[in-house]
Amino acid sequence: MIMYRSVLFLLIFTLPLAGTPTCRADVSAEQVRSAISKGVEYLKKTQQNDGRWPELPSYDNGVTALCTLALINAGVSLNDDHVKSALTHLRNSEISNRTYVNSLMLMVFCQANPEQHRVRIKELTVWLVNAQNPNGAWGYGNQHVANDPSNSQFALLALQEAERFGLKIDEVVWKRARDYWLARQRPDGGWNYNALEGSTISMTCAGVSSLVISNGKLGNLEDRITNGVVDCCTATAPQEAVRRGLAFLAKNLSIRGNPLTGDKAFYYYMYGTERVGRLLGQRFIGKSDWYRNGAEVLLNLQDGFSGRWVGTSHGENHPPVATSLSLLFLSKGRRPVVVSRMQYGNANSDNWNKHPQALQNITQHIEKRWEMDLTWQTIDIKLANVNDLLETPVLFISGYQSLQLTDEEKDRLVQYVNSGGFLFVEDCCRDEEFDLEFRQLMREMFPNAPLKPLPPEHAVWYADKRIDPRFVGELEGVDVCCRTNIIYSRVDLGCYWELDNPYRDENYPQNIEDEVQQRINIGTNVLAYATNRQLQQKLDRPRYDLTDASKIDVPRGVLRIPKVNHAGGSDDAPNALSNLLLTVQEQSEIRVSTFRRLLGESEELFDYPILFIHGRRGFTFSPAQRQLIKTFIQRGGFVFGDSICASDEFATAFKREMSEIFPDHELTRMPISHPIFSDEFGGFTIRQVTLREPAERESDEPARSTESRVVPNLEALTIGGRTAVVFSPFDLSCALENQVSLECKGYITRDAGRLGVNIVLFGLQQ
Repeated sequence: MIMYRSVLFLLIFTLPLAGTPTCRADVSAEQVRSAISKGVEYLKKTQQNDGRWPELPSYDNGVTALCTLALINAGVSLNDDHVKSALTHLRNSEISNRTYVNSLMLMVFCQANPEQHRVRIKELTVWLVNAQNPNGAWGYGNQHVANDPSNSQFALLALQEAERFGLKIDEVVWKRARDYWLARQRPDGGWNYNALEGSTISMTCAGVSSLVISNGKLGNLEDRITNGVVDCCTATAPQEAVRRGLAFLAKNLSIRGNPLTGDKAFYYYMYGTERVGRLLGQRFIGKSDWYRNGAEVLLNLQDGFSGRWVGTSHGENHPPVATSLSLLFLSKGRRPVVVSRMQYGNANSDNWNKHPQALQNITQHIEKRWEMDLTWQTIDIKLANVNDLLETPVLFISGYQSLQLTDEEKDRLVQYVNSGGFLFVEDCCRDEEFDLEFRQLMREMFPNAPLKPLPPEHAVWYADKRIDPRFVGELEGVDVCCRTNIIYSRVDLGCYWELDNPYRDENYPQNIEDEVQQRINIGTNVLAYATNRQLQQKLDRPRYDLTDASKIDVPRGVLRIPKVNHAGGSDDAPNALSNLLLTVQEQSEIRVSTFRRLLGESEELFDYPILFIHGRRGFTFSPAQRQLIKTFIQRGGFVFGDSICASDEFATAFKREMSEIFPDHELTRMPISHPIFSDEFGGFTIRQVTLREPAERESDEPARSTESRVVPNLEALTIGGRTAVVFSPFDLSCALENQVSLECKGYITRDAGRLGVNIVLFGLQQ
């Protein structure tokens, strides 16, 4: 008899809908985009006809430079009339006698077609260098009569931009600045503005950022090279002052206001927090997700009608100033993350960070090569949950000695990888202890997926540039789902990335230059392979259900869909079905359980309305399984099949098994007029989808995938006038795990989710 016709009614109406699980307040990427757009429009409306904004007394052009900097960083085109007008005014203005103003102007010109402003950039750079006091500080002007930490940090930020542009700054400037900030640090690890007050968040942010900049210019990286050989294990310069400053911030930072000084200069405080987070690649400062929390606060403070922000302190009570500082926080802090470094071990160990400048350098290299604004982060495995990890597409582990991972941390990494995350691991200094531990860790975490050398034809060798063949064999990998999700390098990488400093005084020996470039290429290729150059917005939340379904009872009336066990990779994309069910719950009023259940020769399958069968290799059902599936369908059940990464081997096996079960029926393509492609059952109207597939390439070309708009391809098996089986020959599963593979033919994540929802809702009503 037909058992499942009333399942949909039960799922919707038997039980009251449960509320959304309690979670912390959040902010979306779209909300931030909207806030930035409103802030930009406010600045444009308040700009004067001569290109200026209303200035503060004694700081002529300071507000104009700050507003222009904010517009550029918010993504306003340099060809926009408002930006062009502001640049024209600043270019034609006299150089100021104020450090703040000249620093802001220098940052503007370095970010706005700098080659066109080369003369102006040089003039402003010379002014700032000459304005530095002998003790390393800057005052408000160029008279060498005052030391001001706030002016000093803006001068360093500007000089850093000038050096990035290509102007060489004398090393003595950086050394004096470093000594000034080291001397000002207080016993509690923080910095203050003057001797009359204690340490403050704003000035501690200034101190930490200034030391990061000056230390980065004084690394003496060439000391690692002796007789044409790089010693990657040379002890790095201690960063104790920065560490103490971060500890102070971790203890005292409050995104909702400065707990040490009230709300004084709040927007300046927020912009300082952004600089620390970005310069140090900190996803968290202490336990604070500084960007997400800060964005939420700023969105609440924005005037919904005018789009402006306004504060209460001097300067910030001038709306263009508060609005510009808010835009700088929101826009610079939201750059997509391309890679994150994993912090592990005890708090006093730096084994995880032997080469602190490595990720910054490789990210800057990729920014130029891919022509994208990107950032990197550090994530402490002790603090992060799986969703935190999933906000980074690649987790870089620089391994030295023991990782000291707990069982819980190992489980998080497994869940991260199984949900589409990517581990990029290096054996720093070819440390034998780490190598042995990591290999054992892979056997423990992924017992069915061995760590093995990447063959010469693997896409990683040509994902961006062609890698020197001598490195073949030096990279190993673990395959999860439809791609290699873990790549392990026994050759040092971070050490050479750190050597890639474009501002060094002299060139390295040619053999070292070649080695640096090759290791940069390896890093770029791995990141290109892992991301396909498609990066999510910083505030886009992954959807990993943190509930342990094995420890809760699933009530009646909740949709559960099991997988059918087989030898062809029945659980190779372990979280695809869970993610699909969460999407079904969002689209419909159906409560779901995301538990994972693999069923073999068990009559338990009759307890479910839908069976899910996917894989990427050939398989054969046992006679008992065939009979169970046949009976399941005859009783009104529905089968949903998917070929992971469009595997021909799996598709052939699936079709053969359906033919064995129902020899008088065959799978045929469903026409686009079929109701499964409509919203008739509560899903989506789908007429075209985006299909991604590997592109053909010449031997020296980088690997690419192409995307094309096509009519969706689903096949159906009709039994007794009822559609009983729907099969996707193109990948849904890896897309549902948010995996972006150069080697996988299938639908993009959005379309995979929409098709999957339609198939499930259609199947429930068959």
